[in-house]
Amino acid sequence: MGPLIPNELIPFEWSYIIAMLIGIAFGFILEASGFSSSRKLAGVFYGYDFVVLKVFFTAALVAIIGILYMDYLGYLDFKSLYVHPTYLWGAIIGGVIMGIGFVSGGFCPGTSLCAVAIGKIDAMVFVGGILIGILIFSELYPIFEPIYQGSFYGNLTLMDTFNLNPYWFVFLFTIFAIFAFYIVDLIRKRNKKIFYN
Repeated sequence: MGPLIPNELIPFEWSYIIAMLIGIAFGFILEASGFSSSRKLAGVFYGYDFVVLKVFFTAALVAIIGILYMDYLGYLDFKSLYVHPTYLWGAIIGGVIMGIGFVSGGFCPGTSLCAVAIGKIDAMVFVGGILIGILIFSELYPIFEPIYQGSFYGNLTLMDTFNLNPYWFVFLFTIFAIFAFYIVDLIRKRNKKIFYN
């Protein structure tokens, strides 16, 4: 399985340029969609705006369907894709810390950088907090290492865990996403009266 764009068409040396252009386009789309607004992102947790949840659910679905379709056509080997290893306690504690930061600051790491690029002061403070957190973690890594490297479960996926065929997994995930969209729409309509009246 080779790259989607053969090296004869675009030399390998252009990879970083292409990645930078994709990054700029992604940042532009984030900003144009309003994702640099802390109110929009925090709205997920307060129950008045679920655009972020819907976009990321949709992105995950489009990505997995695209990957499986390219695997089916022979452009990509699904089984050769890298799966990030699971360190259970590190993931749980890291998720809690990020969740608290997300709710209190109204940004995730990606959207905070997008907001910094357009000059938002609250995002600059948020990114400053991220950098301080990285510094503390790296300096105290020997203390955190047993938690960070502990509870190793290998390269797990939901498909492996529940022994599901990838195509069935996509089908069930799609049903779950539609149901989730319906539920969050009900919550948004109920909370809209509270927040906007």
